Formats: sequence, structure tokens, C-alpha cells
Amino acid sequence: MRNELKDFGVTVSCLMPGPTDTRFFERADMLDTKVGQDGKIADPAEVARVGFEAMLNGEADVAAGCKNKLQVAMARVMPAQVLAEQHRKMPNPEAATAERGTMEFMRSIE
Repeated sequence: MRNELKDFGVTVSCLMPGPTDTRFFERADMLDTKVGQDGKIADPAEVARVGFEAMLNGEADVAAGCKNKLQVAMARVMPAQVLAEQHRKMPNPEAATAERGTMEFMRSIE
């Protein structure tokens, strides 16, 4: 689409915000998932600022937030099957519970 519209003076920017501090996880009933419990999610005003600046600069793809930028970079080099497995686990409440249990166990033996 970006390429098809460039002759008309239209730019297209793809914002990849990653997990952002909105009511999304509550509304999607995902508060009990790993991604829904992550306290290090992006500020929505910062995500909007990054996206708006990218659009004004005609950037094609922009990721907001350091953690999300790292995930986007890793996604470019990771095998598709590994990436799909990670994404499958993100909305899974059991994965969050298992990880929490492992972390609590590790703290208890320190």
C-alpha cells in the first residue's frame, strides 16, 4: 500500500506500539496473562508522540518503546516458528501463572 500510494503524495507509516497502558487488557479480559500483568508497558502519550513524529517524517515502520524495539528487531532474525510460539503464549493465563510460580520458587531458594 505504501508503494502504491507514493505517486499520489501519500505516505503510510506503520506504528508498532507493543503493550500500551490503556484499558485494552482489561476489556480483552487479559489481566491474568503475562502481557496483561507486565508493569513495564508503554505510556500511551509517548506512543502517540512517536507515531505522530514518524508519520510527519515519512517513516515507513516505527516501534515505540525500548522493549518493543528490541522485540521487533529480534522478530526480524528469529525463526517464524519460535516467534509464533512466543506470541501464542502471551495471551495465555496459564503461561503467566507458571512463570510467576517459577519466579517465586527461585526467590525462595536464594
